[in-house]
Amino acid sequence: MKKVLFILLGCLLSFNVMAQVKAISGLVTDVTGEPVIGASVVEVGTTNGVITDLNGKFSLKVAPNSQFLVSYIGYKQQTIKVGSESTYNIVLKEDAEVLDEVVVVGYGSQKKVNVTGAVGMVSAEALEARPVANASQALQGVVPGLNLTVGNNGGALDGTLNMNIRGAGTIGDGSGSSPLVLIDGIEGDLNTVNPNDIESVSVLKDAASASIYGARASFGVILVTTKSGKSGKTNVSYSGSARFSDAIGVPDIMDSYTFAQYFNRASANKGGGDIFAPAVMERIKAYQEGTLKATTVDNGAGIWQKWANANGDTDWFEEFYDHWAPSQEHNLSINGGTDKTQYLISGSFLDQKGLMRHGKDKFQRYTLNGKITTAVTDWFKVTYSTKWTREDFERPSYLTGNFFHNLARKWPVHPAYDPNGFPMDEGEVEQMENGGKQNSQKDFYTNQLQLVFEPIKNWKINLDGSVRTTTQYQHWEVLPVYAYNVAGDPYYTVWDMGYGSYAAGSSRVNEYSWKENYYTTNIYSDYFKQFDNGHYFKVMAGFNAELYKTRNITAEKNTLITPGVPTINTATDDPQAYGGYADNSVAGFFARVNWSYKDRYMFEANGRYDGSSRFVGKERWGFFPSFSAGWNIAREPFMESFAEKINMGSLKLRASWGQLGNTNTNDAWYPFYQTMPVGSNYGWLVNGERPNYATNPGIVSSKKTWETVETWDVWIGLSSITVYPVHSTISYVILMI
Repeated sequence: MKKVLFILLGCLLSFNVMAQVKAISGLVTDVTGEPVIGASVVEVGTTNGVITDLNGKFSLKVAPNSQFLVSYIGYKQQTIKVGSESTYNIVLKEDAEVLDEVVVVGYGSQKKVNVTGAVGMVSAEALEARPVANASQALQGVVPGLNLTVGNNGGALDGTLNMNIRGAGTIGDGSGSSPLVLIDGIEGDLNTVNPNDIESVSVLKDAASASIYGARASFGVILVTTKSGKSGKTNVSYSGSARFSDAIGVPDIMDSYTFAQYFNRASANKGGGDIFAPAVMERIKAYQEGTLKATTVDNGAGIWQKWANANGDTDWFEEFYDHWAPSQEHNLSINGGTDKTQYLISGSFLDQKGLMRHGKDKFQRYTLNGKITTAVTDWFKVTYSTKWTREDFERPSYLTGNFFHNLARKWPVHPAYDPNGFPMDEGEVEQMENGGKQNSQKDFYTNQLQLVFEPIKNWKINLDGSVRTTTQYQHWEVLPVYAYNVAGDPYYTVWDMGYGSYAAGSSRVNEYSWKENYYTTNIYSDYFKQFDNGHYFKVMAGFNAELYKTRNITAEKNTLITPGVPTINTATDDPQAYGGYADNSVAGFFARVNWSYKDRYMFEANGRYDGSSRFVGKERWGFFPSFSAGWNIAREPFMESFAEKINMGSLKLRASWGQLGNTNTNDAWYPFYQTMPVGSNYGWLVNGERPNYATNPGIVSSKKTWETVETWDVWIGLSSITVYPVHSTISYVILMI
């Protein structure tokens, strides 16, 4: 009987609840009036909720006099009480603090408001919006203090930008000042990453933020985090672009007649005779006026006149540089999953053509990435990722520094083609088109496994293991080049414009192979505690080990049987081969302590004890500490009301000091070992032959150790200040490097 009464009572209660509902609807927009798609609308205290549709509209049945919460990532939440009305128009305001509140730092993340080191952050949206070939180009101008410049290989399609943070330098022998680049915690090349695969980029600028990485981070760190899968329905995304590139800032070339006049006057000023004879000057003028069609004349021996005896009018930059070189890029990604397992697969293809008018100049990049994350239990999560990148690069072998050196110094009177239409001797058109090709292929293959344990709340244990294999194969050739006489008959000419490296008609093939295996292991654990009185503590400690193993071999032979088959096997001279291998390893123990109070006062201490295989004995290990502190004045009671009115995220004063070690010199990986120089073909004859030889080794020091880089940093700045004038909203951000 009691059971029946309970059932009846339940039915009555259910009927009563269902009877007391109110249907509401509305529109959710941002401050510009654009609809917010996918905003969450939930009745407070229940799981009853919906999301806004493509027009930002929603409808929901709620209890009378209840409240509903409207929220969306990057916007301030709004709680609205249900009144007598049934329709609601909700305007969500951007929350700058929420948009940028978490910053990726070494071995973890921090709330931006509590960061005391110098850290710059770039979002995926900022990178995807830039139509560039690689990620380093996408970072230009978006991070204060990060400087990117063209490297020694100039604007080559496979070239990379030189990077430094705050212009930091070093006194080390042959040492650079490039920052450490970590891609999902693995040291790598920024240019191998498809910008569309990047979730965020953090730039650690000072020792306080970078010291957790020890000896590898003496000149800052760039942390690249790639995208991960998201739970929900399978989402397929494609993006493609086509773009065109053109050379800008190309010098204007003087016309040949003016050029010849200048040369003659310069020669006269130093007491010499005319460089260009009067008869040549007349030919130059006649050619420019169109009364003479030939660009040069016979020298009397059946060979075309060159340089000061020619009468062409050539714009050499226009001759060699093409216009509007096309490129195309395609990106495809698939992601989805459940609450426990998320996956992402992405691929891309980039095809970039060069600006060289003569000879093929192109670069292609292929990427294929996969990542899967699964929560095995409530306290154990596994993430596996794999990345593959291939770069194919092709250009004329002659497209080197000498070519650009010559291009800027060519005389306009020297023609690109002779009167018969053949490439002119020393015009370098022949070398670019028929002098051989350089082909290079690079493969980057990375596998990473991450295990995360959380035995108790807020205590995480991370185990990372990674391996990356990098291979490069390069083919480089020199083929015979020809000039043509007045009769149109070919004859051998010098490939390198007489610099002495190659005789006329010579040929050469060079094959190069390089491989690196890179292994890294990270074991670290962190724990944080937030107290009700406003104090926050976080501690982290761990171990890192890395091993580099490289191999390389080069083979070279001269004199091809036929230029049509440029291989080592089809060259006839004695081969030359050389190569080697090298191993290098580093290991370090590190720890970090963070404290903050009500996001108002903050302190951080880092320490790393690093060891390098490049040093020996007690010089092998070094300790590198850093300390930083900050004061967010905007969170003080006397500033809170004012800061809230102008939407001030922070007004922070911070200072830091730290030391880092540097081992990135260009000398031997093991400089404490003596090496014995050896050679062949000694100058003296022994038994009628020139023997191999060895010389005394140089002096080395067992005391060689770290270069220490010490930095101080003081900073005060504002962030996320919003001023609301009449009819408009203007956001001001003041950044100090």
